[in-house]
Order: sequence, then C-alpha cells, then structure tokens
Amino acid sequence: MPQFTTLLYVGSILLFGLLFGRFVKIFKFPNVTGYLLSGLILGPHILSFYSLEVIQDCSIVSEMALAFIAFIIGCEFKRSFLKKLGITPVVIAFFEALLAVVIVDTILIVTGHNVAFSIVLGSIAAATAPAATVMIIKQYRAKGPVTDMLMSVVALDDSVALIAFAISVSVAKSLNGNGDLSVVQAILTPMVEIFFTLIMGTIFGISIYILMKFFKKQNNQLIITVSVIFICSSLSSFFGLSSLLSCMMCGMLFCNISSESDEIVSLLGTCTPPIYVMFFVVSGAQLNIELIPQIGSIGLIYVIGRVIGKLLGARIGAEIMRANKAICRYVGPALIPQAGVAIGLIVVAETVVPEYSDQIRTIILCATMLYEIVGPVIAKSALKKAGEIQET
Repeated sequence: MPQFTTLLYVGSILLFGLLFGRFVKIFKFPNVTGYLLSGLILGPHILSFYSLEVIQDCSIVSEMALAFIAFIIGCEFKRSFLKKLGITPVVIAFFEALLAVVIVDTILIVTGHNVAFSIVLGSIAAATAPAATVMIIKQYRAKGPVTDMLMSVVALDDSVALIAFAISVSVAKSLNGNGDLSVVQAILTPMVEIFFTLIMGTIFGISIYILMKFFKKQNNQLIITVSVIFICSSLSSFFGLSSLLSCMMCGMLFCNISSESDEIVSLLGTCTPPIYVMFFVVSGAQLNIELIPQIGSIGLIYVIGRVIGKLLGARIGAEIMRANKAICRYVGPALIPQAGVAIGLIVVAETVVPEYSDQIRTIILCATMLYEIVGPVIAKSALKKAGEIQET
C-alpha cells in the first residue's frame, strides 16, 4: 500500500472520529460512542470506506493504546493517593469488580459454554468507564458523600479490572492450551506468569526512573517514557506475559519512586488523544453486525450478569464497611458505564480464545454502546436520588 494512501486513511480516521464524537454530543452521548459509530458505519461491514486490509494495517494502534492506558492507570496508584482514600473505596471496588466477573463466569459455565471462553469474557465485566461517570458528576455539579465515594471507587476500578483480567487470562490459557495439566499445575501456572509479569513491570518502572536522571528536558523524558512503555509491552507479549499488567506495574512503581510522575502523565495526556481516537474507530470498524443476532443469549448473560454483579458487589462492599445508606444504595448504579479499558481488553482476549474472537468483539462492543447510552442516564438518576445533583 503506498505511503500517501496509508496517511490518507489515518487522517480520515482521526477526522471522522472527531466529527462523529462531536455529533453524538448533540444527543448527550459520550465521545467514545461517536468514535465507535464512526468506525462501524465507515468500516468494512457497512459502507466499506475502510477495507478490512486498512483496519488490519492499523492493528498496532491497539497495542499502543493499551500500553498507554495500562501505564496511566498504574500511575494512579500512588501511596499518598491510597492513603487519602482509606480502605472503604478499595473494598467496594474489589467486591463490585469481583462479583461482576464471578456472576458472568458462573452463568456462562452453568449454561454449557466453553470454560476458557466464559472465563475470558467474564473477566472483561469488571471494567467500568470512569470518564462517563466523571462527566455526569462535573456536568451536574454533584457534591456529597456518594459523589466523593464514587470518584474514589472509579479511580480504583480499572486497576482492579486489569488485575482480575490478567489472572483470568492466565487461568484460561492453562485450561485452553494444556488440557493435561494437573490441578496443582493449573493453579501454579497463572501465579508464576503473574509473578514474572510484575517483575517485568518493576524492571521497566525502575528503568524510566534511572534514565530520567540523565535527561532533564521534558521532551526527552517523554521520549524515554513512551519508548520504555512500548518495549515493556512488546517484551511482555514476546515472553507470554500480560502486557497490560506489566505496563500497569511499570506505571505504579514509577509514580511511587519519582517526583516527576505527575508531569509525565500530563505530557502523555497531550500526545495520546489521537491514538485513543484511532483505537476506538478501528475497534468500531471491526464490529461485524451480521453476528449480532447470533450472540443473543450470551450477550444478555453478559449485560445482565455484569449489572447485577456491579450493583450487588458495590452494596456488599459498602455494607461490610458500614458506609451510610445513600452510599450503599447509589454507588452501584453509577458504575454501569463501560468503555475504553473493556474495549482494549478485547485485543488480548482474542489471542487467548481466537476461535471466539468475533463473538467476544461483538458482545463487548454492543454492550459498550448500550452501557454508554443507558449508563450515564442511570448514574445521573442515582446521584439525583441521593440528593447530590446541584443543578439539573
């Protein structure tokens, strides 16, 4: 493919993604919904403006976006931040993410679906969309104990989701590729993989810190960070480790040993938006709408099971920590939106159970669009019932 043609498609992906993102705002939908619709409509399964070959040529964008997302999530795990939050939001985030995974996994397995497929699909249920929730809070100037707790929980949620996903994927790979493993090996193999993944992330987190001692200009520090993130992600994949978890660990270690981590995250925020837009547009273009009728029951299990898990888990976590009644009732509904991280996890999930890749992509993208349409409305309603919406 000639270079100018590739650049033409890249430019159009960014432009159309931006335009669709602005268009859906008319209907009060988040930008990510517009990006996905842009890819879906212009992709190979509807208008075919982007051929399947073009979309495949852009596959590296997904790897880049995932590496950045995981690293930035890891950078949220500062000791000072966790100390300020206290234990209550940690417990709530743990239970709402865990129960979403367990409920979806259990129903899928009990209803006779492939175990590895069920575990991988269920593990994506843990992820939430912080941006959609934060958007509602800012738009309606919500204030109060539920809002404060919600902000803390969504800040932790995707970190818990990545850990749950890494563990689930390790277990699924053991089941899917090694049917002759003993029970002990099936348990130990994922643990060993996660251990070496964390070691990999630790090494590269320290590497960023050391290299920055020799380069003080922000532009050079940005180059160091981006290069190390990409190398960490690539080597993790090469050795069969979780690139998501290693990049998250890299960010978590770096932010706790460097005083410059806030500036670096801010710098990354200036260069990543085009990558994220391309990532979501390409993801939308890969949605094969012809498969939607075929995933009916599985899609319902995923959507309903995840919602039940989020509501029940948040309630249990809040009750255990003896939070006030408003927090117990209304934090869960505000955790329903799901977008970026969940879509990113599709890329990894497809490598674990490739025979179910089309199903997983179709289920998650359809569910994401539904959650992004309905989720913010439910989140607003929950905060309004809690008496924390200041302006409607």
